[in-house]
Amino acid sequence: MSPLRLGFIGIGLMGTPMTRRLLEAGFDVTVWNRSADKARALEADGARLAASIAELTQGVDVVMLCLANTAVVKEVVFGDGGVASVGSAGKTLVDFSSSDPAATRDMAARLEAACGMGWVDSPVSGGVAGAEAGSLAVMCGGDADRMAAVEPLLAPLAARVTHMGGVGSGQVTKVCNQMVVGCQAAVLAETVALAESSGVDSTRLVEALSGGFADSKPFQILTPRMASADYAEPPWHLRTLLKDLDMAVAQSQRSQSATPMSGLAAQLMRAHATRGHAEDDPATLVESYRGPRD
Repeated sequence: MSPLRLGFIGIGLMGTPMTRRLLEAGFDVTVWNRSADKARALEADGARLAASIAELTQGVDVVMLCLANTAVVKEVVFGDGGVASVGSAGKTLVDFSSSDPAATRDMAARLEAACGMGWVDSPVSGGVAGAEAGSLAVMCGGDADRMAAVEPLLAPLAARVTHMGGVGSGQVTKVCNQMVVGCQAAVLAETVALAESSGVDSTRLVEALSGGFADSKPFQILTPRMASADYAEPPWHLRTLLKDLDMAVAQSQRSQSATPMSGLAAQLMRAHATRGHAEDDPATLVESYRGPRD
């Protein structure tokens, strides 16, 4: 087992099962969360509870983040008492959050200049189920030597870890992932609504199309929820997917690469979010196309 001491900040839908898997694998893990009760729930699994971000950073070798967005990452790292205030050259920050690629490169350079601490961006795909099963796909950006040092720490979390290049490359790859997922979510809403309006039982679409070219994980997850209008306990939130699509459009502008489909998917989701669905399952997109149901 690695002697490295781990710190985990962000004990939410993904962070909780990820931390639990690290603990089950025998790692020494200290946790901190803005809502302390969520972090306290992991004490029974063997986690240490830090009173502050600074206390956590001082006591570990690797700081792991799994946070809502770029702004929260920036606050945790560079805010008062943040990671940068007590970090040192022997430590590494591993960011599992889905953050803006350009901002990630800037933050990594700023952190190294401030305290010598390295940065590996490691966004994940696979959702809560993947986090619980340790079957996430992790796409990483960072220095090759630092990446080699942290890769064994990711083994309990992932079915696959891919080093995509320098800092920010992992975030670009995650943006690509979310472009595919977001555009699929948008067209699946149209698909289910079209089937229903044409007199076809949409609950049988998965049965009919599984194994064909239309099949995919988003198809398998979203289509039954859309068809049955079952939106309880959403596996992720529309606002999260919208945030990632907005990052895709921003990255396309920087790289001068056209993303018309992703831009349209983002606008469809933004319109749905403004009608009160930002915190809901992306499967609720189908309601934008449905008429009254019996």
